[in-house]
Amino acid sequence: MSESAAPRGLDTETLDLPGWTHIYSGKVRDLYEPADPSIVERVGQDCVLVVASDRISAFDHVLASEIPDKGRILTQLSLWWFDQLKVEHHVLASTVADGVPAAVEGRAMICKKLDMFPVECIARGYLTGSGLQEYRTDGTVCSIPLPAGLVDGSRLDQAIFTPSAKAEVGEHDENITYDAVVGMVGDDVAARLSELTLKIYTTAEAIARERGIVLADTKVEFGYDAVSGAITLGDEVLTPDSSRFWDLATYQPGQAQPSYDKQYVRDWLTSAESGWDRGSDTPPPALPADVVERTRSRYVEAYEKITGQAFA
Repeated sequence: MSESAAPRGLDTETLDLPGWTHIYSGKVRDLYEPADPSIVERVGQDCVLVVASDRISAFDHVLASEIPDKGRILTQLSLWWFDQLKVEHHVLASTVADGVPAAVEGRAMICKKLDMFPVECIARGYLTGSGLQEYRTDGTVCSIPLPAGLVDGSRLDQAIFTPSAKAEVGEHDENITYDAVVGMVGDDVAARLSELTLKIYTTAEAIARERGIVLADTKVEFGYDAVSGAITLGDEVLTPDSSRFWDLATYQPGQAQPSYDKQYVRDWLTSAESGWDRGSDTPPPALPADVVERTRSRYVEAYEKITGQAFA
């Protein structure tokens, strides 16, 4: 990324990290580029430091409240999944011994600097969310026809690629058709993005199912690596922020499924207790302590069930 400032309206965490200069902040992650040439020499190519914060967003707002340990959970879970997937990814280093600053140990990765494609690559294996809304109206998802009679939570016969266009912080991603992706990146790249996205989903869906988790859908991002010439998986992968995880033991089509994500946050913000009008220009209020703790517990539970490791 080439941005030199944070997106408008985002209160960012800018850390003083020796050898690194802050260049950009998104909803959750902050990017730093090397200020010390020896860092590039050490990893062997141009790179960025990706630091996951404890920030949480909902309804296209970055909230004032944070979820303790969220940045570490997202980073460690992503690293675990990168090890499971047989695809080219952007991680070069993730430990202090390999150059990650001690101040952000556990929640940061040194990554290849990629030219990111302007597409959110989404794979859906189950019908829910915005896909369900479109299906109820048109019988399609991203203009892909689906069989009649499906309900909320129905498992699809085959996972589908349903991309969206990236939005700025504070804006909402919009579902787009495959033809629109072709128009943005060309035939060959669009085909490769679809192939990789569905490969990641099908691999991860089987792994998650073995651990008692339903992977309903997931979002991934790719970029072009100028060094290798490969289309490369970037950002985070298969976390509660980028994916919809359900408990296999309680999964029941025909109803909304509890998710391992920030559903507690969404539910509280839309409740009378919060007093927040989602349609207003007023930012969301701070979260109560119990909502923060229950959300943290849900993230921890997702990490531990998927990896089989205790979060410490």
